[in-house]
Amino acid sequence: MMAVTMTAGSGRKLGYARVSMPDQKLRMQIDALEQAGCDAVFSDHGISGAKAERPGLDELLSAARPGDMVVVYKLDRLGRSVFHLSDLLVRFNGEGINFCSLSEGINTATPGGKMVFHVFAAFAEFQRDIISENTIEGLKAARRRGKTLGRPCALTFEQALGAYECMTDAGGNVLDLAMALGVAPITLDRAFIRYGLALEAA
Repeated sequence: MMAVTMTAGSGRKLGYARVSMPDQKLRMQIDALEQAGCDAVFSDHGISGAKAERPGLDELLSAARPGDMVVVYKLDRLGRSVFHLSDLLVRFNGEGINFCSLSEGINTATPGGKMVFHVFAAFAEFQRDIISENTIEGLKAARRRGKTLGRPCALTFEQALGAYECMTDAGGNVLDLAMALGVAPITLDRAFIRYGLALEAA
């Protein structure tokens, strides 16, 4: 683990820890966060990073205020996908909240660390564009070959992306969003996976 000097002004340091399996232990992450001087540690135990609803993370996001710093042991403990991680970092930046990942040595309270916000935001936008282009080009190629595309997808990329952004930016949940779109929650989950909006994390 890289040594990180954390500076969060007069704000608090709020730690977040997560393990995917019920038989895994949070102790190592919590010890590292406490040693880093966190004032409070929020956690999710036995919850995959791909799950849309994580009570511990939701509680942290509700508690965080401008000037605070969110601290994790590793980047993959926070975001369930590149999109989700990028959206969270952009959200932190917009709300004046700093971010620190102990293992990767990332600290956005430093001048160099501020670049992380921009890199992740740019990468997420690039990946969205690639996914959209690949989906459209794949459908065009299939039609040119005269291939029968079968049953159309219940949700378009734009609908799935809108629902995804509603979950990450506004705290929506899969059940409510699925009802609003007129589909089952499993259909919305599959759409996230189909369009690369939810990558399973350990």
